[in-house]
Amino acid sequence: MDLAQAREDYLGYLAIERGSSSHTVEAYGRDLRRYVAWLEEQGVEDPDAVTSDLIVCYLRSLEDAGLAATSVERALSAIKGFHRFMLRDQIATKHPAASLPLPKKAERLPEVLSVQQALALLDQPFPETAAGQRDRAILEVLYGCGLRVSELCGLDTSCVMLDEELIRVFGKGAKERVVPIMGTAKEALFSYLSVWRPELVSARSGSAVFLNQRGGRLTRQSVFSIVEWAGRTVGVEGLHPHVLRHSFATHMLQGGADIRTVQEILGHASITTTQIYTHVDRSHLRMTYLAAHPRARRGRGHPHNSDK
Repeated sequence: MDLAQAREDYLGYLAIERGSSSHTVEAYGRDLRRYVAWLEEQGVEDPDAVTSDLIVCYLRSLEDAGLAATSVERALSAIKGFHRFMLRDQIATKHPAASLPLPKKAERLPEVLSVQQALALLDQPFPETAAGQRDRAILEVLYGCGLRVSELCGLDTSCVMLDEELIRVFGKGAKERVVPIMGTAKEALFSYLSVWRPELVSARSGSAVFLNQRGGRLTRQSVFSIVEWAGRTVGVEGLHPHVLRHSFATHMLQGGADIRTVQEILGHASITTTQIYTHVDRSHLRMTYLAAHPRARRGRGHPHNSDK
């Protein structure tokens, strides 16, 4: 089997056996198509003809082409998984990427809105139309429940249990979790479902919660456009749905929520992923310490305080 066929088998394995999201499969597909095409340009089509030196040269070619470090890192992850798969399925007899270390990730703190920005975003007037009230519900649910955009787009009416103040969400790898929905998020979603969604329904709607103007399920790209537009109207440029998820987590922790509760709501497999939100607003930690500790403001060794 040549590399091109092995690549297609690997992508099928990711989608079917591993249950990877379509977004992950598409991203890995792009990375591996470019990788295999580069190897073929070097005259390499046999999996066992790939060496670690060739892979290093390929990664350097990506850097020379101006790809961001994160893109090169993702390409190496895809390459490692690809060669591991070929070794496991006896398509190849060696794993030339096994000894190549992934670059150490710099800690990147997620972008978040301030509480004031979040309130301005959600309290702005939305048109009294089906699309306008749908958009309001989308923003409220993204921020109120901490959903990923793919989870929001995948919501079905059977997953919404407003009487119990819960929604059922299918996250990465089709893992199911139940998320609370309360307050203005519940109110906005109830209003949209009971009053406005019926105006958008068509023969193609099925059970999708969020519909486009033609009655079909709303796409990720449409949600990105809606969120960006809503942010721009209140002076927040380049707003995207994941910022609302980051903001949900950060504001929950700042409000005193237990980190394991936030982990469960977000659907993080590891608490380490959730812990990054405890580092987002260090000024909040300082103010909490100053307010809570009885001797926090009584230091005598401050350089501006000298005894006379």
